Amino acid sequence: MSKKGSREERELVKMLWDADCAAMRAPASGGATKKPLPDVIAGNGKVYLAIEVKSTSSERIYINSDKINALLEFSGIFGAKPYVGAKFKREKWRFVRIDDLYKTKQENYRLNKELAFNKGIELDELIGKDKQVKF
Repeated sequence: MSKKGSREERELVKMLWDADCAAMRAPASGGATKKPLPDVIAGNGKVYLAIEVKSTSSERIYINSDKINALLEFSGIFGAKPYVGAKFKREKWRFVRIDDLYKTKQENYRLNKELAFNKGIELDELIGKDKQVKF
């Protein structure tokens, strides 16, 4: 895990706690174990989440199919909703369902900024809070 990646994971965990969710990083997700662990696990008693965290300064993110398969396996056992948490530089966090990711010819996954902002949701929606309407 790069320093940048772990920084983004810590930022997301703090945001989740600030939004009244219990949350933790699963630092073994980088390969220290063969178990299928997501980067972040969170819940608030109503919603349980398993999140694979990705950040980039470019327009797209590529995700190895092994990471997605592990996320889906963990989520199925744990009873969590699986998401990719995407942080594009200078943009808000977006959370994208696995079914909305683009599958490449190599059977991996791709998420570009346009897809993240068209199909992805914000943190409040992710944790089941109504989206605030601003006037």
